[in-house]
Amino acid sequence: MKLNPNVSSSRRKSRKAHFSASSGERRIRMSAPLSKDLRTKYNVRSVPIRKDDEVRVVVGEHKQAEGKVIACYRKKYVIHIDKLTTPKVNGNTAQIGIHPSNVVITKLKLDNDRKALLDRKNRTKESDKGKITKTEVSADVN
Repeated sequence: MKLNPNVSSSRRKSRKAHFSASSGERRIRMSAPLSKDLRTKYNVRSVPIRKDDEVRVVVGEHKQAEGKVIACYRKKYVIHIDKLTTPKVNGNTAQIGIHPSNVVITKLKLDNDRKALLDRKNRTKESDKGKITKTEVSADVN
């Protein structure tokens, strides 16, 4: 059952939104879950994936493969991992595209922006941010 009247449940509109999404929207859609130890450390379930994160593939033909993300190809909704290649007929190698939902981030590349993002998404912070309590109201009245 649809709960939010502002969001369409139409397959047609969902597909249009997916394939015509801007790069910034694709960044959010290309989020990957964190590993168990990172999840407990940061209290965050998933973050948008980026270059230089270390990941482990958990679903599909290349399950258990590990490596560093060398490219986030937003146009195709895939990431390229350094050790996942396939040989081509002419002898060259080609990167294999993996969807970010099929991997788990095992090591984050942290910079100031990433730290701020993790801090914002932290789930254990006060859930009543900005809400005024009854004691504060009674203190203001007096």
